[in-house]
Amino acid sequence: MKLEKTKKLPREGVNKILIRGTNWVGDAVLTLPAVASICRTFPKSHIAILVKPWVAEVYRLFSDVNEIIIYEKKYGTPAGIFRLARSLKKEKFDLAILLQNAIEAAIIAVAAGIPLRAGYDSDARGFLLTNSVKRTKELQKIHQVDYYLEMVKALGCVSFNRQMKLKTKINSSDAGDVLRKFIRDYKKPIIGFAPGATYGAAKKWFPERFAKVADMLGERFSVQGIILGGKADEKTAVEVQSLSRVKLINLAGKTDLREAIYLISQCDLFISNDSGLMHIACALNIPTVAIFGSTNPITTSPMGSKSVIVRKEVSCSPCLKKTCPTDFRCMNLISVDDVFNAAQHLFQDNQNKNL
Repeated sequence: MKLEKTKKLPREGVNKILIRGTNWVGDAVLTLPAVASICRTFPKSHIAILVKPWVAEVYRLFSDVNEIIIYEKKYGTPAGIFRLARSLKKEKFDLAILLQNAIEAAIIAVAAGIPLRAGYDSDARGFLLTNSVKRTKELQKIHQVDYYLEMVKALGCVSFNRQMKLKTKINSSDAGDVLRKFIRDYKKPIIGFAPGATYGAAKKWFPERFAKVADMLGERFSVQGIILGGKADEKTAVEVQSLSRVKLINLAGKTDLREAIYLISQCDLFISNDSGLMHIACALNIPTVAIFGSTNPITTSPMGSKSVIVRKEVSCSPCLKKTCPTDFRCMNLISVDDVFNAAQHLFQDNQNKNL
């Protein structure tokens, strides 16, 4: 891809770097190759990342950053932003790399007295950056992993494999402890289900169809099913559990993100809507069936070699809307058999490889 000429970042004299991370779990996962590129480019620098608390575990478990700085709720006002900037100013950062697209990130970097400020010129913030990367229409159409990688590449960072073959700091013993905390019959293969989606109902396949797929997999294989999600997904998870004939352990809203990540790491198969947990599963290289309706697989498809997208081509998708204004055909056309067939093939392939 041809990028407009961008002022490269210096390699020398950059001792402390602040990365402004993205705000949502799925987006955070998709920035991980770019973060890895930054870490490899500046191996001797102290690298901190500023993030909202609910995504901190993504960077803690999947990156080599030296420090996580939490963007606390108290900073969510104009006065709070400048309190945060004053706090950051004491740390004497040499460089800020803004993965978040908002002008607020640039304002904080300027107010924190960070001399080098780099990122896309989005949200009319280009004049606040010392190293501005032009965000073209072409860049906005590519996969989000490449979107972030192209930015750091333009700034002179080293290349990094775009595939989600990322190392993780998850300890297998700790993961086993978390598994035993929530699941008694942990010796059976585990299939994880994520029937929720933070963004809106248009990303959610039907609970009764998730339940039917769980039934078919339970009848076909000797497995243990678990439902994962956040507090906002509790109602959907209860519905899936109540509609299923096989026993499903409902953990939606009962784990923190770290525990959920550990549990996903122990799954033999993961079935999910387009969600943050789907991207977590792919970052862990767990065989994943990803159900896409309103969202765009070109920009947010799961990465890695062990994922399959189930989607129907319809004229109104991707619409990127929170709720469907018409007949929800993008999800209606995805049958139970579509998802079950993809799931059983992935599961069997994975089991055969583990023999």
